[in-house]
Amino acid sequence: MAIRWMVIAVFAALAGCTGKPALDDPGLSAAQLDLETFFEGRTVAHGQFQDAFGTVRRRFDVEIEGTWDGETLRLVEDFSYADGSTEQRVWSLRKTGEQTWQGTADGVLGVARGEERGDTFNWRYTIDLPVPDGTLRVTFDDWMWLLNDRRLLNRAYMKRFGIDIGEVIIIFEKP
Repeated sequence: MAIRWMVIAVFAALAGCTGKPALDDPGLSAAQLDLETFFEGRTVAHGQFQDAFGTVRRRFDVEIEGTWDGETLRLVEDFSYADGSTEQRVWSLRKTGEQTWQGTADGVLGVARGEERGDTFNWRYTIDLPVPDGTLRVTFDDWMWLLNDRRLLNRAYMKRFGIDIGEVIIIFEKP
């Protein structure tokens, strides 16, 4: 039994050592991400969740309708999962500074916080995600990179109790 816990502890320590992006990483383009411009109107997305072992566990498509009123960016996200299930999440994001954002949505604990820097946006929050048998409380470290004026790449690192449990990869596109 003690060996089992040692193996789990070593795995958790190694999982925590994986490289993650940083806002200070050198930019790969001169593009400037402007969330309110990119997400205003209709956006579509395609993504998947894979667990910490790399196994793809869930795929989905998302239809997003964004409205910007000069202070608040409202995103209505309609998810369609490969298993036929659906979900809607409505985000309300408020610009709090030249590069900073705060946001709320159903299931989000407290306030999500984000920062834009060049072509990159980092978004962090804790959420109770709906799962088939209830909810799962996870923390997201969400990274978005503007690839061009019509496409945004999103890689979100998920943790539970401080341990990496998987990643979500999404491509957002303007139709």
